Amino acid sequence: MPVSRLLTALAGIAMLGMVLTACEEHAQGTIEGRNGVRAVETISNPPIHGCHRFREGVTHVTNHTQSNLMLYRTADCTEPAGGQGVYLDRQMSNQVAPATAAWRSFSFVS
Repeated sequence: MPVSRLLTALAGIAMLGMVLTACEEHAQGTIEGRNGVRAVETISNPPIHGCHRFREGVTHVTNHTQSNLMLYRTADCTEPAGGQGVYLDRQMSNQVAPATAAWRSFSFVS
């Protein structure tokens, strides 16, 4: 009987490890993009690695995840010379000034 309890405990620990690892690969929550008052896109539980594109430019982004991100005006998470991305903390929003370009992509900050 003690062996089966040990195996059960080890199996439980292994399952917990897999679940925690899977959670680290995705930002839990949503990123909402709007253009003016019109909702453009809601992205749920996006992967934390790589660059994520909005389907079209957005003027307002709300980060409902537990992860911080960078917003970019280009589709490939880069900025042209003289430009810069904008840091958006978790559970915060950002709206572009009327004279500036819309947000086209975002990436998560480690």
